[in-house]
Amino acid sequence: RVGDRIRAYIKEVIKEQKRAQIFLSRTDNMFLAELFRQEVPEIYDGIIEIRGIARDPGSKAKVAVYSRNETSDIIGATVGIRGVRVQAVTNELRGEKIDVIRWSENPVEYIVNAIAPAKPIKVIFNEEKNTADVVLSQDQLSLAIGRGGQNVKLASKITGIKIDVMTEQDEKERRLTEFKEATKELMDILNVEEVIAQLLVVEGFDSIKTIAESSIDSLKNIEGFDEEIAKELQERAIEYINEEK
Repeated sequence: RVGDRIRAYIKEVIKEQKRAQIFLSRTDNMFLAELFRQEVPEIYDGIIEIRGIARDPGSKAKVAVYSRNETSDIIGATVGIRGVRVQAVTNELRGEKIDVIRWSENPVEYIVNAIAPAKPIKVIFNEEKNTADVVLSQDQLSLAIGRGGQNVKLASKITGIKIDVMTEQDEKERRLTEFKEATKELMDILNVEEVIAQLLVVEGFDSIKTIAESSIDSLKNIEGFDEEIAKELQERAIEYINEEK
């Protein structure tokens, strides 16, 4: 309303000949960061750092904090006694809910923190694809997903990792499907029996590329294999890759 006092983040200033245009935002991540900087002295003084923010403006946000002093209660300091500090920020954002989590350079640990309030059984992180499967008990699944998928979406956004959540049964079924698909692919391409393909997959050689790039020593160490078999399998894998180029 006209005459109201508002807080906003200055995103840009465009200077013109006789005036300037000032672009303000209340949805920018930096607006949330600056509100915490004003409410939390430890953030203002640089003792605690904000390392990541993900927002669904007006609804929910996740804020990742870090301190070089690992023994300090950085979550408690950021939230404040009885949540008074984070509540002040929430009030300014008209009720936007805020999860304060601990930042970690370990991607698995960071994912576990980010998916809160859900508590995963395990996290399977694929560094090459930058994806993660988060396995949970059935009663934790809805917490991890959140209303309309909001919680897992914000967790993916703040970590920069594509996160899929699933139950233990879902994971078992997926792993079985992937095992069967990888086995069939190796059987077809390498022209080997099912038991040979299964041994390769079980030992982690689940793709033609992996076999082609592996050392002969690692292949011949598979139970029942010798150097001759290892060389033959690798030659077939390399030949297939060259033909596909």
